[in-house]
Amino acid sequence: QVQLVESGGGLVQAGGSLSLSCAASGIIFDDYAEGWFRQAPGGEREFVAAISWTGGVTNYANSVKGRFTISRDNAKNTVSLQMNSLKPEDTAVYYCAAKNARYTSGTYSRPVEYAYWGQGTQVTVSS
Repeated sequence: QVQLVESGGGLVQAGGSLSLSCAASGIIFDDYAEGWFRQAPGGEREFVAAISWTGGVTNYANSVKGRFTISRDNAKNTVSLQMNSLKPEDTAVYYCAAKNARYTSGTYSRPVEYAYWGQGTQVTVSS
């Protein structure tokens, strides 16, 4: 059974930082590209960041570029999202997702491309 479990969400003031983590089980983690998405109340799920299965390629939404950093630890089956200089508009439920992408070097920014999803973790940024 595939499981993706996010942790690290919470309440932070604008300008602060949070680090999200996603632990994967039930998959050969090295075979999977990973992504982070978010969904605000009443909004659609939107792309935040993605990383290739090797970790050598990353991609970010323009709204978070320069503030967020995605990374992975294939030995620990985890993918992380370091979020700095947080803004109230970053408030959302954050989800990690996994896509089997062995032998490709790309990253993926559309939710439909991902087969597995976590349950989400709430991030709230107060002004």
